[in-house]
Amino acid sequence: MGKALLVLLIALWPVASNAAVVISVGDGDTLTVIEGNRRIKVRLACIDAPETSQLPYGITARQALKSLLPVGTDVSLRVKATDRYGRTVAEVIRSVSNINQSLVSSGNAFVY
Repeated sequence: MGKALLVLLIALWPVASNAAVVISVGDGDTLTVIEGNRRIKVRLACIDAPETSQLPYGITARQALKSLLPVGTDVSLRVKATDRYGRTVAEVIRSVSNINQSLVSSGNAFVY
């Protein structure tokens, strides 16, 4: 019981959100944003989408992310880590919508 409560508290611990603006979408789970004066490549946390070369699903996943986050969209990043490729791994929030969850709910990505 104690360990489960600790895990729950850690999961619910507030994470700093960073304001950013979308400048491009790479594929169904990667985008580039501007945060202040920094250009950041973001990998959406805890999800995986088909690569654009995996036709037709990769193109569909990319289009889904582009429709959720058009260029110029203001977002908040809940940063989780940096991956081995140097990308920021984060949950992406638009208004009150968790984009990571939206992609999974729509069938364009799966939990990873």
